[in-house]
Amino acid sequence: MFITLMGVWLLLNNSLAIEVVVSGLLISLVLPFLLCGKCDVFTNLKMNPKAILYSFLFLITFIGELIKANIDVALRVISPKLPIKPGVVEVKTKLQSKIARVVLANSITLTPGTFTLELKDDSLFIHWIDVQSTDVKKSTKLIVEKFEKYLEVMYG
Repeated sequence: MFITLMGVWLLLNNSLAIEVVVSGLLISLVLPFLLCGKCDVFTNLKMNPKAILYSFLFLITFIGELIKANIDVALRVISPKLPIKPGVVEVKTKLQSKIARVVLANSITLTPGTFTLELKDDSLFIHWIDVQSTDVKKSTKLIVEKFEKYLEVMYG
């Protein structure tokens, strides 16, 4: 968390002046203890070469899905004749760690046309702009599996 906070601090300040770096160090050291002293959400994060590679592959996959979903939603807006069949579907995840499930839920939500409504145990309830199947297995395959295979390696 320290590294993330420090990185964000430096990016937002756009300066390596000594007072900016020192204040960033102090804030980045104190905040994790104040806000997340007993958090266990980051305990499953892996930092081995395979996990780092899968992080990049996940990012590439996410960006690809993001572009496809943006084009799909834009076409539906521009061309009202394209079908829209909104609904809520349940999908299952085999991810065990809390952080992996949260990253999965957020990845789905950030992709236009889908929105994670609830994350409960191994189920995610997703609002989908064009429901292609209400079957849990088919919906899981269409929405979740492309992200899940990477998150499983990244977070165990």
